Amino acid sequence: MVSDRRVSDINLLNSFVKDFVDVLETIQIKYIIVSGFVAISHGRSRGTEDIDIIIEKISEKKFESMHIELIKSGFECLQGNTTKDLFNDYLKENTSIRYVKKGSFVPEMELKMAKDELDENQLNERVKLPLTGLPFWFSSIETNIAFKEELLKSPKDLEDSRHLRIIYENKLNEGQIKEIKRLIRKYRLIIK
Repeated sequence: MVSDRRVSDINLLNSFVKDFVDVLETIQIKYIIVSGFVAISHGRSRGTEDIDIIIEKISEKKFESMHIELIKSGFECLQGNTTKDLFNDYLKENTSIRYVKKGSFVPEMELKMAKDELDENQLNERVKLPLTGLPFWFSSIETNIAFKEELLKSPKDLEDSRHLRIIYENKLNEGQIKEIKRLIRKYRLIIK
């Protein structure tokens, strides 16, 4: 029998994210939280095992500083602690690395470095979402909806998108969603 690793305690998730982004902000690394946590922070009742975060492109030296501060703050990286390998074998290769609190397996922070114009645009247009009551930087609601509907498309992602569409009814920029979907096809699905 496979155990359910999802966390549904919103206070635990919020605290985990706060501890992590506090380090990023101390090191002055621009970030956005994307995907499932966006819907969860808007009241969608579902569990998750990971929080997805994209950071700006940084140097290996800055990554090393970030990694050391995360370790000092009680995190550990599931792929190891050799910063050179983590940076070159994962982040530079557009592969995520995962951090957890020491002694815990969930939740995980799935960290990726911006890899293309689409990620750069999300970082440049990042927003704080007042309806969440959280002080974190998120990608826009339009971006989250576009990714969930155009790229991810799992039942869970489509439900997240429906939830966000209800919360932000009459406030969404459908033209922006359409444009982001076009960019997703261009950069991620390679459909012109």
